[in-house]
Amino acid sequence: MKIIACYNIKGGVGKTATAVNLAYLASREGARTLIMDLDPQGAASFYFRVKPKIKGGLKTLMDSKQGLDELIKGTDYADLDLIPADFSFRNMDLFLEDVKKPTRRLRKLLINFDNDYDFVFLDCPPSISLVSENVFQAADILLVPTIPTILSLRTYDQLLKFCKENNLDDLLVLPFFSMVDMRKQLHRMIVEKPPKTLAGLLNTTIPYASDVERMGLNRAALATYAPKCRAALAYELLWDEIKECMS
Repeated sequence: MKIIACYNIKGGVGKTATAVNLAYLASREGARTLIMDLDPQGAASFYFRVKPKIKGGLKTLMDSKQGLDELIKGTDYADLDLIPADFSFRNMDLFLEDVKKPTRRLRKLLINFDNDYDFVFLDCPPSISLVSENVFQAADILLVPTIPTILSLRTYDQLLKFCKENNLDDLLVLPFFSMVDMRKQLHRMIVEKPPKTLAGLLNTTIPYASDVERMGLNRAALATYAPKCRAALAYELLWDEIKECMS
């Protein structure tokens, strides 16, 4: 089982769209796939037409004795399951402060799925916190959608610094450019000549596209309603790149 976290300190960079579309592509290939919606906004749950609600909320999620099996919901797609978000997840940091080994709680929960799924995708809330530290400890790959702007690059540098200071050497950090608008001079300049700090930068760029925005209207993965659009084809290329990194 490989755990892939879609994460960025910044919000609004395409984390949820990435998690939803890649999880769908993995399941379409026949891989047993789970997506876990850790963001209290519940956008991934919404896209998969699952109510962002867990009975018992955060306490139920984090109760390792109870396990996560009963929280799993099926989606409209074969081989693709979901653990929905809950608005109580906004208090996850406060909960983690009061438990033993607070940065390893999520890994302890997910390890139980090792024989059940091939891939687990984590749709992560923006921030740097105990929740994100849990994500870093649990994930095999940290997939970082990055808009080609100065502030986004600065945020990525902050992430790398945090990983280095916390000895997260085993975590494979894979940035890629998202929401790219090549009509903008700055986007074009950064994409064509990315800074050296973007080590491990994937070749695929995800364009800014109205088809992606329509995911909210269709409540579906992009490849199901616009499979030939530029963004859908880009996500397929991105998934192929990620699989190569895992092989």
